[in-house]
Amino acid sequence: MVLVLSVLLKHANVVDDPSKKSGYRLVGDVHFNEACKVAGWITPIPGGVGPMTVAMLLKNTLDGAKRAIQQ
Repeated sequence: MVLVLSVLLKHANVVDDPSKKSGYRLVGDVHFNEACKVAGWITPIPGGVGPMTVAMLLKNTLDGAKRAIQQ
């Protein structure tokens, strides 16, 4: 199932696509062919992301929420 389409991306976004194996191909949440037209950089991440990536994504989300509240 594709969750992220090109209409959800801004021009020149950086896109990491954590993927898992489905038979002989990698399947991620990003529609790769559409996202390539919009994204500045895109990369599949075979096997998904590790705990450090998850921790940094949560930290960045929290920092962004704090900035939004302060404005």
